[in-house]
Amino acid sequence: MLRYGTQRALEVFDLSLSLASSALASGASAAGRVEAELRRAIIALELPPGTRLSEQEIALKYGVSRQPVREALIALARTRLVDVQPQRGTVVVKFSVRKMMEARFVREAVEVAIVQQACESFAAQSRQRISDLLDMQDKAAERDDHASFQRYDELFHVELAEGVGMPLAWEAIRDIKAHMDRVCQLTLPGTAVMLALVEQHRSIMAAIDARDAAQAGIAMRHHLTEILRALPKTEASYPDLFE
Repeated sequence: MLRYGTQRALEVFDLSLSLASSALASGASAAGRVEAELRRAIIALELPPGTRLSEQEIALKYGVSRQPVREALIALARTRLVDVQPQRGTVVVKFSVRKMMEARFVREAVEVAIVQQACESFAAQSRQRISDLLDMQDKAAERDDHASFQRYDELFHVELAEGVGMPLAWEAIRDIKAHMDRVCQLTLPGTAVMLALVEQHRSIMAAIDARDAAQAGIAMRHHLTEILRALPKTEASYPDLFE
C-alpha cells in the first residue's frame, strides 16, 4: 500500500508533467512551459538526436508565438540538449560519450556526498518514501513499464537529497542527469536490467541504514557507472545517434 507522502509526491510529479503539456498557451511563462515539454520529448527520444526543430512548427503545435519558442530553445541550448545554429536552425544534439563521462563525474561528486551525509542524518519520512518507491520500481520492472520505472528512479534520487535537507543539490545536477536519461531510454528496456538497478538502489539504502559512509559511496559510484558499462554496446547498436 502506498503511504500518503509518497502518493502525494507522485501526484505532484504527474501534475507537473500534465501542466507542461496542457497549459502551454496561457500566461507569461509560456516559454518555460514550452521548454518543459520539449525537454520531456527530447529525454523520451520522441525528438531523437539529430532532429531539426522548427520554431514555426513548435509555435503552431503549442499555440504560442515564436518568441517564447525561441526563448525555450535558448534555455535548452544552455543545458546542451539542443544546438542553436544561427541562420541554420536548431538541432537536438546527438549523444556524446564525452558528455556522458562529464555528467557521471559531476553526479558522482554530488550524489556520493549526499549518501555519505545521509549516513550521519537522514529524515525518517524520506526513508519511508524511498521504501515505497523501491517497491513501485520493482512492480514497474516486473511489468516492463520503462516510463514509470524512470519516473520512480528520478524520485528516488530526489528523495535522497530531500532526506539530507539538500534539495538544491538535486537542482544542481538535474540538467546534467538529462543527458544520462536520454541514453537510458536505449539501455534500460528489459525486466532483468531494471530489477538489477533496483537492487543497486537497495544496496545504497542498506549502507545508509547501517551508517556505513564508505560503503554508501561505493554503492553509489557503482550505480552511476552502470550506464557507462552499457555505452560501447549502445553506441555500436545506434551509431547514427552518437557524435
